[in-house]
Amino acid sequence: MIKKTRAEITKCILHKVANKFNSGQNVFSEDLIRFDQESYDLMKNFLLKPFGSLTQSYRFTHHADVRLNELNNYASEVFKEEATFVEYSKNIVNHLFEQSNSAQIKTGDVIVVFIEGIEYKDVLTEAVGIFKIENKVDFFQTYLDDNESFDVVVQKGISTKRIDKGCLILNTSDVEGTVVFSVDNNNYDAQYWIKNFLSVKLADDYNSHTQSYLEMCKEFSEEVIKPELGMQQQGNFLANTVDYFKEHEAVDYHDFKDEVFEDEKHKEQFDEYKKHFENLNDVLIRNNFDVSGVVLKKEKSKLKTEIKLDTNINIKLDVDAPEAASEYLERGYDEEKKMKYYKVYFNEEK
Repeated sequence: MIKKTRAEITKCILHKVANKFNSGQNVFSEDLIRFDQESYDLMKNFLLKPFGSLTQSYRFTHHADVRLNELNNYASEVFKEEATFVEYSKNIVNHLFEQSNSAQIKTGDVIVVFIEGIEYKDVLTEAVGIFKIENKVDFFQTYLDDNESFDVVVQKGISTKRIDKGCLILNTSDVEGTVVFSVDNNNYDAQYWIKNFLSVKLADDYNSHTQSYLEMCKEFSEEVIKPELGMQQQGNFLANTVDYFKEHEAVDYHDFKDEVFEDEKHKEQFDEYKKHFENLNDVLIRNNFDVSGVVLKKEKSKLKTEIKLDTNINIKLDVDAPEAASEYLERGYDEEKKMKYYKVYFNEEK
C-alpha cells in the first residue's frame, strides 16, 4: 500500500492514443501541462486517489529477459534522466497503441506523470504514472450570448469521479523486480491492460495468495457446486470458506478441504478444479500461506450468496454466518403444487 500525503506531480503531459485496428493515428503533445493551483489539486487527487487503498502489487515480466519489458525499460530511463520524460511518454503511448488489436479497444486521452514523494513501505520514492481516459461525460457549459443573456451548451469532458485505467511504476524494487500498482475500472478485455500493455504478474506475497485462493473458491462454487448441488449449497460453501479464512491466520490446503468438505468426492473435485484454475489463469495456488485480512474483506464483498427463484423471490444468505443456511433453511418439494420450496425459520422480522 502506498501513501500520497507528500506526493507531488512534477511533470505531466497529455497525448491521444488511437486504435491500430481502425487505422487511427496517435496525437502527441510537445509541452508539459502547466497547472494553476486549483486544477493541480484536482488532478492530483483524481489520479492518485484510486491507489491509496490498493494492497496487491505487480512485477514486470518478459518471456526472455524482464529488462526487455517495454514499460520497465521506459520507466528506468526516466528515473535515470528526467529530461527524457517527454520522449519516453510518447514511447509509452506508441506501445499502448500497439496493443489495440481489436475494434473493442477504446481510443482516449493518455496522461503520463512524474511523481516525487510517493511513500511505499515507509520509504519515499519517485513514480511514473500512466493513465488512460476512455470515457467522457456530458456536462452543461453556461455562457453569455450576443444578446447579453445566459445560455447553455452541451460539452464532453473528463469526469473526476474515477479513473478508467491507470498504473504507478515505482522507482523501487525487491527480489521480484520493480513494484507496479494498477487499476482498471473498464475491464472489457482482461488481457489488454495488465497482460499486453503492462505485462505484469501479481507479486508473490500473501495478498496475491489470498486473492487467488478466494477467486478459485468463487469459481469452483459457480462451476461445480451450483450446477450439482444448487444455490443453497453454493452459499454454504462460500460462507464456510470465508469462515475458515476468518478463523485461521494461515491457510493449509489439506486442512481447508477437511473443514469445508464432508464428502471425499468433493475433495477430489476441488483438487481437479485447482489444477484447472492454475492452468487457465497461469497462476500457482499455494498450499500454505498467511491470510491477508485486507484482501479477505475486499474479496468477501464480491461473493454472491443470493438464491434467485423463478417466482421473483430472492433469498440472500449472509456470507459471514455459515451455520445459518444449514440450520434455518430447508429445501423440499410440494407434491400438491408440483413445485420446489424453501422453508425459512426465524424468531422476528428485522
